[in-house]
Amino acid sequence: MRVNRIVSFVVAVIVLPATVFAQKTTYDYDKTASFAQFKTYAMKDGTATGNSLIDNRIVASIEAQLAAKGLVRNDAMPDVFVLYHVAFDKQKDISTYSSGPIYGGYGWGWGGGWGATSTDVRVTEILVGSLAIDIVDAAKGQMVWRGLGTKEIDTDAKPTKRDENINKAVAKIFRNYPPKVHQ
Repeated sequence: MRVNRIVSFVVAVIVLPATVFAQKTTYDYDKTASFAQFKTYAMKDGTATGNSLIDNRIVASIEAQLAAKGLVRNDAMPDVFVLYHVAFDKQKDISTYSSGPIYGGYGWGWGGGWGATSTDVRVTEILVGSLAIDIVDAAKGQMVWRGLGTKEIDTDAKPTKRDENINKAVAKIFRNYPPKVHQ
């Protein structure tokens, strides 16, 4: 029974970081907006990262998602403006590792246990990035949809991995565009 608890704890410690740092997304929209009427878009400046390589990846990924949704770029007469905002935050990650007591020569439960339980606590700083994508009705000048994604940033990622991460993040954010309007 105790072995099952220890194994469960070890599995939880291994799996928890993967679930904690999975991308979280949310969205909101104007319930009165007529999303079926939006056929064209133009990109507008939002809050960029300041790194043109990353910003270009984000714009390319947004444009690919908009094209997949049937929107066509039209800088002269767009139905909507699309802009994005990026923000970064440092958070603390606290990991605790414990090693149980060492038992006598006959195995657990036989002979007295000896040794002590040791606990190792590690605090690391992680970089978390948030990407907000706004869609604004060009005629009314009002935001009609916002998608938001938040995830740990791998600062050591290679360019191909950055492409993959950005594409996955933008695709997940756009999963709820256009919103399914419930009547």
